[in-house]
Amino acid sequence: MVALFLGIRHFLVEARYIPSGSMLPGLQIQDRLLVEKLTYRSRSPQRGEVVVFNSPYAFDPALKNPKRPSPFRCALVNFPLLGTVPGIAEPACDAYIKRVIGIAGDRVEVSPSGTVTRNGQALKEPYVRSLCPLDQQGMSACRTMNVTVPDGSVLVLGDNRENSWDSRFWPGGPFLPEQEVLGRAVFRFWPLNRVGILSD
Repeated sequence: MVALFLGIRHFLVEARYIPSGSMLPGLQIQDRLLVEKLTYRSRSPQRGEVVVFNSPYAFDPALKNPKRPSPFRCALVNFPLLGTVPGIAEPACDAYIKRVIGIAGDRVEVSPSGTVTRNGQALKEPYVRSLCPLDQQGMSACRTMNVTVPDGSVLVLGDNRENSWDSRFWPGGPFLPEQEVLGRAVFRFWPLNRVGILSD
């Protein structure tokens, strides 16, 4: 049974829940999602897709432990109920969920409020409802950004720009390596009153 669970989880699809408010209002805390893993075996993530990826503690050079946990241990940590056992949790085994804002070659600028300009054009983001509040000088507690995404990486932001630990804040650099992406969030199966396919 465990082998079947690990095989399906590694190669096909896995269930994840939303632990924080970083993707509000589209994804609510405690929403349950299905993450499919086949798409990115044949292509790279695309702009606008909601992706699940390894925690920055697994890849950020300023955060990661030199000895990365094995995929088997991470699978066990995320097995239902096991992850709640004291002493089992491992930050490098956590998964994050954010939206792809930039792909390789994109020039991305993020303002103090969290609005985005990509390749010189302001991005229309109807899914963003909470921007960073500005002070009288037009500044905020959110970090700005003006970068070009390198090959093999993407840039990700939370929809809740006011409260998301995303590419803007990672201490080792803003880019998410594509090999750290676990899959694409495609379907919400809980709560029942909001079941449905997730749109990009």
